[in-house]
Amino acid sequence: MRIVFATGNNDKLREIRQIMGHLGLEIVSMKEAGVFEDIEENGTTFAENSVIKASSIAKALRKKGDTDSIVLADDSGLEIDALGGEPGIYSARYMGKDTPYPEKNAKIIERLKGIPDEKRTARFVCAVSAVLPDEKVLTSVKTMEGIIGHEIAGENGFGYDPIFFLPQFGKTSAQISPEEKNSISHRGQALRDMEKQLSAELKKISE
Repeated sequence: MRIVFATGNNDKLREIRQIMGHLGLEIVSMKEAGVFEDIEENGTTFAENSVIKASSIAKALRKKGDTDSIVLADDSGLEIDALGGEPGIYSARYMGKDTPYPEKNAKIIERLKGIPDEKRTARFVCAVSAVLPDEKVLTSVKTMEGIIGHEIAGENGFGYDPIFFLPQFGKTSAQISPEEKNSISHRGQALRDMEKQLSAELKKISE
């Protein structure tokens, strides 16, 4: 038994290995498992999209005769209350998939011009889903709350991190250290919760 994660992002894979390493299972990317599916994420929520991805990879693995792998997938993005939840599940495709994030971030700040801090509330959302060998599906959804800043700041993060201000730190999520971010991030929380769920499932299997 191993874990196959639906990502090609090495940083994400490193984070998953750190959090889930003590489960005692090998953790590989979908490409390392020989799956190169182009998955259409047509769900209406982050949770639906993560299940779609995990189920698609699981189906491809089963066709290859792999019936033992646990498949994990995640979907995440930014919800801004003053913009009616935008960009939401379209976070990666906002203003076009190939538009650089500095342009996306500048556009969001422009759209929120004149809106006071108390109405600039936002959150990063991450949904992580797992498809087990018996086809049982587990899902965890976690958030990191903050507000949209008035300027782009910070070099540590990526994506929308430089405009996502964390009042408890007095900094954006691109200005805090990776360790600080991992302790509170939406993805870190969702992965740690999923690790607990998988640990419980593995215990049942071994009993």
